[in-house]
Amino acid sequence: MTTVKIMDLLERAVKDNASDLFLVAGAPISEKIGDHIEPLFEDRLMPADTERFINVIYMLAERSIDHYNNDGDDDFSLSIASLARFRVNTYKQRGSKAVVIRIINFDVPDPKDIGIPDLVMTVANTRDGLVLVSGTAGSGKSTTQACIINAINKSRACHIITLEDPIEYLHRNNKAIVSQREIAVDTNDYATALRACLRQAPDVILLGEMRDTETIHTAITAAETGHLVIATLHTKGAANTIDRIVDSFPSAQQEQVRTQLAAALRTVISQQLIPGAGGKPIPAFEVMHATSAIRNLIRENKTHQIDNAISTGGQDGMIAMDRSILSLYADRRIDLETARAYAGNPGIIDRGVR
Repeated sequence: MTTVKIMDLLERAVKDNASDLFLVAGAPISEKIGDHIEPLFEDRLMPADTERFINVIYMLAERSIDHYNNDGDDDFSLSIASLARFRVNTYKQRGSKAVVIRIINFDVPDPKDIGIPDLVMTVANTRDGLVLVSGTAGSGKSTTQACIINAINKSRACHIITLEDPIEYLHRNNKAIVSQREIAVDTNDYATALRACLRQAPDVILLGEMRDTETIHTAITAAETGHLVIATLHTKGAANTIDRIVDSFPSAQQEQVRTQLAAALRTVISQQLIPGAGGKPIPAFEVMHATSAIRNLIRENKTHQIDNAISTGGQDGMIAMDRSILSLYADRRIDLETARAYAGNPGIIDRGVR
């Protein structure tokens, strides 16, 4: 594999509309297109091959490789003019070096082109409070966040601060001023950056991930004091997202946290990517707005009733995940087998198609 160059692989990945490029010793060079991983060559990579590729990647990124060599993993972004941006995760496995590269276009996509409905994009009209975007890894949370930030940037004269690890989409100043800070490059960590940004006159704060109790507490406090905080959690569904936040605190503090969260929360968006009928992944969404009924359920620790409240909350702009999946099937964007496989309750799909 000594004749294969990393730039050729990156250009091919962009041309193929791949979401990820895999360079792992013992496996062939592969791309992820849709929900399938496809090898580009028959030959399997040797440890010397992956080490060579990774050394070149660090040179292109103008980044020291010392952290990776010492700690065994690293996460950073790489921008190549006239091609794309890439999110790079290097790691060690079985004593050899490996890398997974996520392909990111320079421009924030049009929400309609990638299947984000107006029901989700109305969140851009929110002026304060806490908006949570949840989903498993690779479900498109960062893209949804970027689309919401882009909509705010186009419509409001305000100061937007994004805290990301690493920065993925680049936002140019439009009506808003956008300050983008990368963790471990522009600041030490999320908690430090979030505390500092409250002194930087923000109107909107995008938080790439709420990783620890201190960050969650500061985010809720910021939302309570008039800022719009848009944050991410790796959870499935609004009810699980709320439980994750509350459970991250000691039991003695959980009642107070539920009260604060009930007051500060505005919307929870939960999403997953589903294989489309044409092979292109399509997002499905659950949207929960913090109505009076939802706030009471949070305060009274009755999150197990939230799913029912979402299902009956269509008049308040809410939609349940299974209803979203059923809508995708009705529009022939996914097939019936896929709809059943990704639904939390396949019976809802079956009843909907009768």
